[in-house]
Amino acid sequence: MFKAEIKSETLKGLVNIISTLIDEVKFTITPEGMTLKAVDPAHVAMIELKIGAKAFESYSASVKEIGLDLDKVKAVLKLAGQGDVVSMEQDENKGRFVFRIGNLTRSMNLVDTSSMNDPKVPQLTLSAGAVMAVDQLLKGIRAAESISDHISLKADPEFFELSCKGDTDDASLKLLKGSDLEVLDVQSEVHSLFPLDYFSNILKAIPAGTKVRVELDNDYPVKLVFGLANGEANVIYFLAPRIESD
Repeated sequence: MFKAEIKSETLKGLVNIISTLIDEVKFTITPEGMTLKAVDPAHVAMIELKIGAKAFESYSASVKEIGLDLDKVKAVLKLAGQGDVVSMEQDENKGRFVFRIGNLTRSMNLVDTSSMNDPKVPQLTLSAGAVMAVDQLLKGIRAAESISDHISLKADPEFFELSCKGDTDDASLKLLKGSDLEVLDVQSEVHSLFPLDYFSNILKAIPAGTKVRVELDNDYPVKLVFGLANGEANVIYFLAPRIESD
């Protein structure tokens, strides 16, 4: 059994975050909430999402797995206006998932989850951490997009920097400790390169004003951690580094 109601803005935000990496998803559902672990097809990025029951207007569920096509879900959400509440329910008899928005009902087939494995979440201890508004990170992304296909992240005891170099141009954004950053926990300088398209797509899906914790180390995946739905949903992204050849 699964039945829940959620604000359309909250659901849109969650779906946008997930769909940056995958089109079909398996949710693990319990009475306490929903969880998701998924890797993109190229195995470059991973997401772990936990949505507590309090993120919903109402929530009632037993333990189960539900598979959804996110393109279909996004099509439904385009019909929801600001302030609408979306009702969701599993029709176990027909094997379908039902959305209701006001007097509109839309049902769809569930996706088979038998071939969807839960990836193992990396247990990384990264030596540098910084907390900033996603809007700050997006400044660096916008500056880099016309210059290079990868971006450098550097953390220093005094600053956090996004930079890129192209054949003729370069750009950098330096965020300073005590003014641009809410938190900067770095003992010594660390640096890694990442594919710009993945990093950009992830950041652009995060709602404006959201505080993001970025954890970094030399030639390790970057870890992005942030909350949604007033902290009732927690998202962790991992993005593999681009290793420079000697």
